Amino acid sequence: MIYLASQSPRRRELLSQIGIQYKSVPAEINETPRQNEVPIDYVIRMAREKALCAAGQHQDKPLLAADTTVVCNNRILGKPRDKQHFLEMMDCLSGNSHDVITAIAITKGANPSSLLTATSTSKVCFRELTTSETDAYWQTGEPADKAGGYAVQGMAAAFISDIHGSYSGIMGLPLFETAELLKKFAVKVI
Repeated sequence: MIYLASQSPRRRELLSQIGIQYKSVPAEINETPRQNEVPIDYVIRMAREKALCAAGQHQDKPLLAADTTVVCNNRILGKPRDKQHFLEMMDCLSGNSHDVITAIAITKGANPSSLLTATSTSKVCFRELTTSETDAYWQTGEPADKAGGYAVQGMAAAFISDIHGSYSGIMGLPLFETAELLKKFAVKVI
């Protein structure tokens, strides 16, 4: 068993898919990007900070944290603040390719020297979207809490013309990289 510093139903589902038992624990951190922070540095920092934040109270088992960000035109697209922000994101994604970067951090205890990280970067291509499609998608409620304003495993799958990389990484937890890190902490996978 491990601790999972995430409340994401997708991450819980993915861990269960590879046979990992876990207990979800909170990790409240400030997720604001720093000025001029490079997207890969940002996502690694978020995963590390979440892991170290939660590890202080959960030191008896390995603790896994992850963070996912969508990057379009070198701009980090977080979760949409409101409909207008969502529409701006969809405008960037429509007819373009973008990167989805997920970082994983695993530690046992709050000692930063025991923390290991891995990243997964995938390229996702959206077809051209119409205004009526993006409006209808917003009305479903699905985009509201998703990085980049969409869920690859949800209705937005109809917008995606091509994927290069890790489908599970785009969902929020790249299973190959996660399994490799867990093995280093003697956690049996599958």
